[in-house]
Formats: sequence, structure tokens, C-alpha cells
Amino acid sequence: MKNIIKFCAIALLVFASCKKETANKENDQTVKEEIIAFDSFGDKITNDAAITSNEMLAKFNNLKVGDTLNVKFASTIKEVCSKKGCWMKLPLNDTEEAMVTFKDYGFFMPLDSKDREVIIEGKAFVKETSVAELQHYAEDAGKSKEEIAKITAPKKEFAFEANGVLMKK
Repeated sequence: MKNIIKFCAIALLVFASCKKETANKENDQTVKEEIIAFDSFGDKITNDAAITSNEMLAKFNNLKVGDTLNVKFASTIKEVCSKKGCWMKLPLNDTEEAMVTFKDYGFFMPLDSKDREVIIEGKAFVKETSVAELQHYAEDAGKSKEEIAKITAPKKEFAFEANGVLMKK
């Protein structure tokens, strides 16, 4: 009788530990799938707590030239630098967009990343972009000389310096 009780206790213990191990393996697999779902550029960031592009536009509208705001938001790449991937433009709504550069010129986006979903984290700010800089960006984007020559006035822009980017695979 003692042997049967010992056997049942051992069997129960083995069964319980196997079930727990299975749960841990399932959780580990879920975490791996979440990590695999994004390509990471720059600093390591997470995909949690990102605001929408519409919410980001509302925050930009409350900033003045010179103000900065640390934030994380999600959008879709509208345009990327065609030479190196050293900047990208993210739409905030149908008419407004944010010009994104990368902290310390420390990383670049793939040249074929247009229309990919991203989450970016860093500093949002409003700036006035000079004619020379606007012309440089137009040149990087492959605009014609005629289009570049039409840029004659500085522009108030929504800007973002990303320290990290997650791009959906």
C-alpha cells in the first residue's frame, strides 16, 4: 500500500511539472514570435505603449519651435532617403507628416522600406527647415532640378529624432 501511495505521489508530481514546463514553452514561443515580428534599428525598443499617428499629430500641434517631447508612436513609412536610408517621412494624417532622422546619424533604414509599418521612439519637435536643407532632402529623394529650384522659402515642419525603430516584418 505504501508503494502505491508513493507511486501516485511521484506520478502526480511528474505530471504537474510537465504541465508547467509546457506552459513555459508556450509563453517562450509567444515572446519569440513577438520579437521576430519586427526588425530593430538603433537602440532596442519595445512595441508597447506606442501612440497612433493621429495622437502624435495632436501632440505636435501643441508644440512650439524649440519644444521637445520624448514619445513613441506608430505609423507607415511614406518615403525614405533613396541614397542611404538616412531619413524617412511618416504620415500623421492625410496632409501632415513628420520628418524623421536618426540619432547621431547612427543607423539607417533599408532603402526598400517604403509602406512598411514602424514604431519609432525618440524626440519629437517642431522646427523651421532652411531652404538649403529642404533642397538637400529633395535631392536625396531624387527630385528633378526644376522641382528643387522651386524650393525658395523655409518651412515649419514636424520633426522627429529617433533613437530606435521597430519595422514590422
